[in-house]
Amino acid sequence: MRPNYDQFYIITGCISVDGGCQVHDWVKALEALGGAYSAATMRAYRNDVRAYVSWCEATGLGAFPASTAQLCAFLEAQGQGMAPSTVRRRLYAIRKVHRLLGLEDPTQDEAVNLAFRRVRRANPVRPKQARGMNAADLQKFLAVQPDTPWGLRNAAMLSLGYELMTRRSELVALRDGDLTLRNDGTLRVIIRRSKSDQEGQGRIAFTSRATAGLVEAWQDWKGNETDWVFCPIYQGHAIDRSLSGTTVKTIIKTAAKRSGYSASEVRDFSGHSMRVGAAQDLLRRGFDTAAIMRAGGWKSINILARYLEHAEQNVWEVR
Repeated sequence: MRPNYDQFYIITGCISVDGGCQVHDWVKALEALGGAYSAATMRAYRNDVRAYVSWCEATGLGAFPASTAQLCAFLEAQGQGMAPSTVRRRLYAIRKVHRLLGLEDPTQDEAVNLAFRRVRRANPVRPKQARGMNAADLQKFLAVQPDTPWGLRNAAMLSLGYELMTRRSELVALRDGDLTLRNDGTLRVIIRRSKSDQEGQGRIAFTSRATAGLVEAWQDWKGNETDWVFCPIYQGHAIDRSLSGTTVKTIIKTAAKRSGYSASEVRDFSGHSMRVGAAQDLLRRGFDTAAIMRAGGWKSINILARYLEHAEQNVWEVR
């Protein structure tokens, strides 16, 4: 029989077993993951476990260790307002903390699996896909960039991000040393770390001569003030730090607005639009899946397939 110590835990933060007190500090447990996962993954773990702990506090239950019954109840409660992908992520976070604390893992119980299946069946939500920034969009966005250092930087960023098919975090992390000008006037770029490459093995990508020219013009302007490829500009000077990922999204949306896109169309663009649009364009141009995965650094064909869903590629009309 599992001892009834839930109420004691929620008050004291301890589990009382045979008169003793065993502290289960999930925040401290997650600190053990430092350096093994990205900052974004760590934030997600903390937020998801915090949501679970808050639910436990509201229902008067101890958070760790969780019983199968309370975990099923939590999943079903979350499923009423959250997408299944969010519920699954929270389940994974709870599993991770149990393992870090050396506790028996209740997430593998068949009852929990069935509870999550009910959540998925009750909420058949398709993942929301960012609108792809395709080649036609890119040309419009480049055309509306002002004749200023900001316009020079933004044009280079938009064009490079599209051709490298980078995530926004990868784009702002580039350093001058990651770019090499080739004999044919194109760039060879090493993207050193990504969401799917936490060990930093890197991937190699290439650009057109046109994009290389835009990047070179921007680098000539910023000079040697910083080795970040893309940096902030203050009072006409390059600042020695990287841009934030949010800035990439802002630049895309601002360009769409200046290009005359409607408010709803502007909302559909995101920092991921360059990666989505370029993949869709490569499909329309006849490149096979292996070539697109190689160019964009995809590890999973399932993820790429989601990007290509909205490419409007009718195979029966290809001649």
